[in-house]
Amino acid sequence: MRARQWCLGAMVNLLIAAPAAAQPPAGARGGAPAVPAMTLTVTGFPDGGQIPVKFSQAAEGVATGEGHSPAIAWANVPAGTLSFVLNMRDLDVARNKTTDDQAHWVVWNIPATATGLPEDVPKGSARPDGSFQISATGPMYRGPGAGANGPHHHYMFEIYALDTKIDVQPTTDAFETRANVMKAMQGHVLGKAVYGGLFKRPQ
Repeated sequence: MRARQWCLGAMVNLLIAAPAAAQPPAGARGGAPAVPAMTLTVTGFPDGGQIPVKFSQAAEGVATGEGHSPAIAWANVPAGTLSFVLNMRDLDVARNKTTDDQAHWVVWNIPATATGLPEDVPKGSARPDGSFQISATGPMYRGPGAGANGPHHHYMFEIYALDTKIDVQPTTDAFETRANVMKAMQGHVLGKAVYGGLFKRPQ
């Protein structure tokens, strides 16, 4: 009996004295640190909130179908990113009885070094940084324009990080161009972030 007790006690002492097994850092899986998700921020309103009139087609001094674009910023870009694509859509518009929604702003081949777009991006198909832009209005940002008598429309800003620059030239049709951009992106998307807003014209 005493021999058994001594053996049990010795085993307990060995377990107490043994160093604890190395543990991975908190938040890590398989020893690799967790990678934060890509984020997108649109200045001037909270995600899911009301888009200010100044960024809409109802802004004072804005030509029909145009608007002043908001400042946009993104962060936590995936490794290997070579360009970005921005797509702004009106989810509540069905164009010509198809699944196409409204093309409010498509900007592609934004350089990988960019961390955002400034407020009030100038008109013009080819931008100084080598990117291109288009909308249903033309080579420019098209602000929200939902009617005052209807419900709020849901506008979505989407940013995509790509592992390539895409070989797409703008056409005279924004919807055709957007389709070409989306097709060229397939198989090259490393990350995506979205930011939404609501709008209808003031009464």
